[in-house]
Amino acid sequence: MNMQRPQTPALPDAQTVTAVTHWTDTLFSFRVTRPRSLRFRSGEFVMIGLPKEDGKPLLRAYSIASPSWDEELEFYSIKVPDGPLTSRLQQIGAGDQIILRPKPVGTLVLDALLPGKTLWMICTGTGVAPFASLLRDPDTYARYENVVLAHTCRNTAELAYGRAVVTALPDDPLIGEQVTGKLHYYPTTTRAPSAREGRISDHIRDGRVFGALDLPAWSPAADRVMICGSMGLNTDIMSLCKAAGLGEGANSKPAEFVVEKAFVE
Repeated sequence: MNMQRPQTPALPDAQTVTAVTHWTDTLFSFRVTRPRSLRFRSGEFVMIGLPKEDGKPLLRAYSIASPSWDEELEFYSIKVPDGPLTSRLQQIGAGDQIILRPKPVGTLVLDALLPGKTLWMICTGTGVAPFASLLRDPDTYARYENVVLAHTCRNTAELAYGRAVVTALPDDPLIGEQVTGKLHYYPTTTRAPSAREGRISDHIRDGRVFGALDLPAWSPAADRVMICGSMGLNTDIMSLCKAAGLGEGANSKPAEFVVEKAFVE
């Protein structure tokens, strides 16, 4: 009589890690296999995570940083030493598995905005992730004459991931030609010296960003704004949008600006 060894239960909705990059002591990105059935719009997020000690899944919302055409999925994360999920997630390596629920949602999608001339993507920290997806999507450049990524972090090291995405775009075989002349990158730091210091909201308020990029101040007819960051950033930029006459949009009712609130605690 042959005794079969009990098998370890398969991880539900499992995907395999293919690569991990640690950008700083507090930031890392990773790529995983993509479920064949997963279809998403650039800018959306999914729930990913790891099993807890009791076997139940511990999940958090993560924006997909790769474009909708990519064969793999990329994510960008902060490392929280005592974080229930990130304290373990930062330890993953190629070949490990994570849980990924293939049900994408989110408001940072092109269809939630009315047609316009200039698209502004404004973010802090890991809020750049959904824009990393949109920046690599040909549809973004087909819809807009100008695309602005305004990324604010504490120091220049924390800007590295976003800068790497932007730097690679002109050589991208799919969208390289579209990016030329359309993409504007505007990084700022708040706690360390850099070429541009201060919060992006202050640069918008006093007009510095418009002068630097040679673009007009916001108007409902021309400008569309996407916001993803801290509660402070979201509140400040939403106020500036409304002061300029821009209305908040949604998937069900497109307008002039959208904000992702799923990541703000």
